[in-house]
Amino acid sequence: MILSDSAETTVAKTDKNAANPLQAAAETPLGRFCTNVTEQARNGELDPVLSRENELNLMVDILCRRRKNNPIVVGEAGVGKSAMIEGLALRVVAGKVPTQLQNVELYSLDLGRLQAGASVKGEFEKRLKGVIDAIKQSPKPIILFIDEAHTLIGSGNQEGGSDAANLLKPALARGELSTVAATTWKEYKKYFEKDPALTRRFQLVKLDEPTIDQAVDILRGLNSVYEKAHNVLITDDALKAAAELSARYISGRQLPDKAIDVLDTACARIAINMTTPPKRLALLETLCHQRQLEIDMLERAQFLGQEVDSERLDVLRNQELADEAEKAALTQSWQQQKSLVESIIALRAELMELNQAQEQEQDPDHLLVVRTALQEQYQALDAIDHAERLMHPQVDADQIAEVIADWTGVPVDQMNTDELHKITHLTSILGQAIKGQETAIERIHRHLLTARADLRRPGRPKGAFLLVGPSGVGKTETVVQLAEQLYGGKQFLTTINMSEYQEKHTVSRLIGSPPGYVGYGEGGVLTEAIRKMPYSVVLLDEVEKAHPEVLNIFYQGFDKGEIADGEGRVIDCQNIVFFLTSNLGYQTIVDYADEPAKLDEALYPELAAFFKPALLARMEVIPYLPLGKEVLAQIVRGKLARLEKLFKTRYNAEVVIEESLIDEILSRATRSENGARMLEAIIEGQLLPPVSLALLNKLAERAPVERIRLAAEAGEFIGEVA
Repeated sequence: MILSDSAETTVAKTDKNAANPLQAAAETPLGRFCTNVTEQARNGELDPVLSRENELNLMVDILCRRRKNNPIVVGEAGVGKSAMIEGLALRVVAGKVPTQLQNVELYSLDLGRLQAGASVKGEFEKRLKGVIDAIKQSPKPIILFIDEAHTLIGSGNQEGGSDAANLLKPALARGELSTVAATTWKEYKKYFEKDPALTRRFQLVKLDEPTIDQAVDILRGLNSVYEKAHNVLITDDALKAAAELSARYISGRQLPDKAIDVLDTACARIAINMTTPPKRLALLETLCHQRQLEIDMLERAQFLGQEVDSERLDVLRNQELADEAEKAALTQSWQQQKSLVESIIALRAELMELNQAQEQEQDPDHLLVVRTALQEQYQALDAIDHAERLMHPQVDADQIAEVIADWTGVPVDQMNTDELHKITHLTSILGQAIKGQETAIERIHRHLLTARADLRRPGRPKGAFLLVGPSGVGKTETVVQLAEQLYGGKQFLTTINMSEYQEKHTVSRLIGSPPGYVGYGEGGVLTEAIRKMPYSVVLLDEVEKAHPEVLNIFYQGFDKGEIADGEGRVIDCQNIVFFLTSNLGYQTIVDYADEPAKLDEALYPELAAFFKPALLARMEVIPYLPLGKEVLAQIVRGKLARLEKLFKTRYNAEVVIEESLIDEILSRATRSENGARMLEAIIEGQLLPPVSLALLNKLAERAPVERIRLAAEAGEFIGEVA
């Protein structure tokens, strides 16, 4: 019988470990809870680390000290703290470190594995003590890297647990354990600075966000890694665009992390397009399938003798034919472009092989033939219109811009024909809905043109307009129409009724409650809307009804393009168009309606009495003039035309509107200060009720509605339903 602690058992264990050294290494504390970063560097598993030479040199200085040789890398999330240990490992493997660090091994502590299953009190500390003892007993010097080092304080920030950092303090102070830690500024302040004994054992290494030029250098270093991973070609323009556009349009994240993610996504898209149909074709197939389902339902109802909308069925069938034709054309175009791209990739690969061949093996004539063929293929692909391009042979700046546009909603890619038409003809498009305000619309248009051309001072929002004028002249409707035409719909419009912010403390509803107040962490109406839709329109309606101090939050927003919320986060609003509406100066605008040259100067004192001059200077004041009789007549005709369309849609009836009706509505609109709202009140409050009663009686009798006549006789509205 062999006892558990006998010599035979020891020999057996030794023989077993000798037979399987890898398994033995894995069973040691270092093997169980750590990763050998130096080994990864030797195997070529690490990405190159560039533009961090100063920080790496500072780390090396600290690591070579006799005592307290423990750097702690502190920086915001995404600046490359974890990559610092990889850069150090690459230096060690390359022999570009002082003699003291030549034979060192770098291990990364896996806190997840260290904590997993350590539910019994003392198990976590036992494991950590085992790691420390293994490092001390190692024949080779070992540097331990602890990522997210703040989790060690309080056993991973669990309440009631013992502080694992106390196990490290003696070894750290005596220089027996050399450690590189990494954490964020927030966690460093929260956990490390509260423990001076722990703070003095670590030497701070600040890691700032790299500049755009440094980020480009970092991306150039990673270029070959991503080309190999995705099997695509990346141009230098793509690397520059990834750094510049991500720095400008993606807020809340740091370089180089966000630039790398953008580049990675663009590479993945190009690689996916090589083997799968383009998104446009897949979307069209989905629409065709959905439309076919509706056609099948209507045809089944028709076959069963049920009443169906034959016009709708005809429209669907015609649309189906058009979509099938478009799908066939798209498929053919995709196949042609795919053939071109595959040819470009093959020629490019051949050219690279020829370039790598020995000079004596190169055939200059063959090299020229391949280059010429490649240029011809590129020219054939470039001849295809940008809007019709379905495939790309490489990752360039356009693909980077598309990724940024999809992530943020900001149209940083090339402007298509439809967008160009809308922005250049905005005055005429808005003029169809907004009557009598040509001057105001023209002034807004000029500023939006400059913003869309990206010629405004960097940092400012796309626009900050104060629309002032009488009620009912089209101020709010202008903003609604702008959101519809330029941004894609009312869902990109955030409307805030400023009459709800008449007290100073209500500013917390806009930007969120500060720490210690009810609602902290829930965000504000304004700041959360901008975070969710960084490319949109914000309307602050009836702004003169708000408390003046509530408007103080907009000083930086209108000038620097940023607003700090209740939690201290900076909200980027550089791609927001702000509109404020107000009835201030109504009487002045009425008095100077015929003298527009003097209007701005006469209006300024009244506006300055409410808005502080510094805030007023940050906005573009746009006066809206009162509406004349001719304009009111146009508005009435427009409202009656919409009413006619509504009757036809709801009741499929013939509608007759006589000219006398328009004259009668205008004669009743006696309050000019209410603008077009008075017309709405007359139509809905006086014209429609008798017509509605007649319609309801018809429906109650189950009689068909064939004809509706609207007129005015002897000063009375007439509504006949037949």
